[in-house]
Parts: sequence; C-alpha cells; structure tokens
Amino acid sequence: MAGPMVEPVIQSRVEPTSGSTEPVIALAAARKVYRSGSLEFEALRGIDLEIVEGEYVAIMGPSGSGKSTIMNILGCLDTLSSGTYRLGGDDVNDLDEIDLAQIRNQRIGFVFQQFNLLPSLSAWRNVELPMIYGKVHRDERKLRAQRALERVGLGDRLANRPGELSGGQQQRVAVARALVGEPTMILADEPTGNLDSVSTRDVLGLFDELHELGRTIVLITHEIEVAERARRIVRVRDGEIVTDEVNAA
Repeated sequence: MAGPMVEPVIQSRVEPTSGSTEPVIALAAARKVYRSGSLEFEALRGIDLEIVEGEYVAIMGPSGSGKSTIMNILGCLDTLSSGTYRLGGDDVNDLDEIDLAQIRNQRIGFVFQQFNLLPSLSAWRNVELPMIYGKVHRDERKLRAQRALERVGLGDRLANRPGELSGGQQQRVAVARALVGEPTMILADEPTGNLDSVSTRDVLGLFDELHELGRTIVLITHEIEVAERARRIVRVRDGEIVTDEVNAA
C-alpha cells in the first residue's frame, strides 16, 4: 500500500552564481591507482568530467567499473593518484585532511544506500549531526533539522528513531540530513538500492524536486531505471568514461 504523498523538499530556488562560468565539479586527467605489495590496480584511467551548477547527472556502470571510485573522489573521501579535481573552483589536491573534512561537512550532502543513521538517535537528531560538526548553535540546529524533515514529508516523525521508520522514511531522513547544510552538491550513492518500488519512487521524486529548484545532484547507480531520472547519464567501464549523453527521456 502506498504511503502518504511526499511534500516539497524545499520552498526556494537555488539561484546560479552570478557571472560564474566555471563548473562546480571538474576532473581533468583523473587517475587513481590502488597498490597492494607489488600488485597495482588502475581504478580510474585519466578521465575528464565537468558538471555545472544545477545539473542532475547519473554516473552508472557495472560492479568494478570505477563509479564508486569516482564517488569517493568527488566526495573528498579519497584522493587522486594524478590529475586534478576542482570543486567550486578550489583545487582539492592542494588541501589537507582538515580542509577536506570541512568541505565534506559544508559543501557536500551525502546520501548512501545504507542510510548511515545512528539507531539510538531520533530523526531530527540524526539530521542535526552535520551541524554539530559544523559548530552551529544548538537552537538553530534543532530549527533547521525540523524544517528539513518537514520538507521531505516527515514533519510528524521528528522524534522517531530509525528502527521505527520504514526504509523509505529512513532514506528521506538521510536526504534531509544531506540538505540541512545547504551544500554545493548532493552526492547520492545507490540511494534506492535497499528500497521497495514505492519508496524508490518517493526518493527519486525528491531528487526531481531538488533538480527543478536548482540543486546540483550527482547520482551513482548501476540501475538504468534510476539513472534515467537524471538529465545527463555518464557511463563508466573499466575506469574510463565510455559515453556522456544528455538524457532525452
């Protein structure tokens, strides 16, 4: 049985940066090599990728294609072996771990397949966590967390813990957590992988709304049905980009 309709995620449009022509995301000759003893595995083979503000891009490919490595690089969870990564004009290669942690907290909103919610905390306390790390005042944290949950249709579930929520509701909590810091981009890694068809529809509907309101969204997936919700599809295989096409669907 279908759940209640999801309310709009946010009420205001994100306006493009005035006069900005530089991509929000720019990978150039990006190469990532993993080493174990004398063994070497090239996960990314010198790829180039640019994403401009407000784009909704799906990066898809089979297991072992390199899409998860791209996600880790874009999310500043890993660094390149060679090449460059610029996020909002800043060269990520030049940043130390403290600066990278700050970028992850303030400029990237993460949505993962496994939700990554703390089971002992209520929905709103899970949503406020990035703001604790960002040293936002307690009263403002609670207000912003509540508003974020209302925007994803969970205003009546503020006090519920993850175990008291459905899978789709838990993922909406994760989306609210990703949005609460007003990040430069939303980075979603297989966000519907653990959801049923109804919850998948609701979560993808949230991303559609975010795109219409000007958010930059990068969606990592192996499912063509999910990728086709994006406006651009980048296909990856064996560490290389094999196609990069506007989605006309």
